Amino acid sequence: MRRYNMADLAGKNVERIGEGLVPGTFIHHGGLSFHPVGFRTHAEGEHIHETHEVFVILQGRGQLELNGAAEPVQAGDVLVIEPGDEHHLVGDPAHPIINLWFHCSDERHPAQMSTE
Repeated sequence: MRRYNMADLAGKNVERIGEGLVPGTFIHHGGLSFHPVGFRTHAEGEHIHETHEVFVILQGRGQLELNGAAEPVQAGDVLVIEPGDEHHLVGDPAHPIINLWFHCSDERHPAQMSTE
């Protein structure tokens, strides 16, 4: 995992936020997640990707479980999860987490593809 802050998201051009943090020209997919109090993401078991994933912690604090170890996280953190790393966000019961997450690719999201 690599840790950055919000200021590091400004790329050299305006094609996408976080340019240079992970490979790929475009944000291919992602979302905004509101987690319940004390929630652990992907509680169903192992959670691993073949590509980088970026978390931007917008509100709250808690821990990132990364390959079995716990790292504290808080609002303002930008976390780059490396391919193959097992990961889960766990919100502090008094400070639930709201985060952005995204994956990048050299292809646009299917909804942004030309239909012509």
